[in-house]
Amino acid sequence: MQDKKFFVYLLLTERNTLYCGYTNDVEKRFQTHLSGKGAKYTRINKPVQIVWSQEFATKSDALKAEIKIKKLPRTKKEELINSNKSFSF
Repeated sequence: MQDKKFFVYLLLTERNTLYCGYTNDVEKRFQTHLSGKGAKYTRINKPVQIVWSQEFATKSDALKAEIKIKKLPRTKKEELINSNKSFSF
């Protein structure tokens, strides 16, 4: 049986905003956002690329990280993207 994977990701949108989300399949979720069936935010702010993602050991850890990342100012999110480092909390 394959272990389930849990990811948090950041998308860059056409309006140069960043969207943070949680999923168990980053590429599939990105395609869902592109099709207009993702989050309400990405229906209004069309995503253009995945700029960062990180795998977490548990769903709980991924959801906790998502909440913390969403609360970060844009400058801190950009630091995370540019550092190529893992998010830790």
